Amino acid sequence: MLDKFTANLNFQSQALQLRSERQRTIASNIANADTPGYVGRDFNFAQALQNASGNSQSMALTASSSGTSSTGTEAGFIPLPSFQSTTSLQQGYTEASQPNLDSNTVDMDRERANFADNSVRYEATLRFITADVKTMLSAIQGQ
Repeated sequence: MLDKFTANLNFQSQALQLRSERQRTIASNIANADTPGYVGRDFNFAQALQNASGNSQSMALTASSSGTSSTGTEAGFIPLPSFQSTTSLQQGYTEASQPNLDSNTVDMDRERANFADNSVRYEATLRFITADVKTMLSAIQGQ
């Protein structure tokens, strides 16, 4: 019975951890925007959340993964065969939207937009967690 109460909280905490990892990835891309030969990194958030939560159903994640194509991969995203990070995410390289002379694939406009979008979604996830905790506390207190 406790699993029913904590299922949504567990899902939101996994989403929060993935949002945090994506924020680090985007920040790394922005920090290396002027590094010659640097190839930007990113990962498919919806797929990573499905893998982390163990669900094969999309759970309305397609709405949160803006920029996905009909094949289920994000536009401008080349998946890598097997990249293992500390959170075992399937990361990939970002495609260059415009060719650069220094072979850097970071598009600052795209990275800024991704950073702002991810920040708003991170804050929303925090608010969902806060609301869940307040609901549980009011149920425990009997109010």
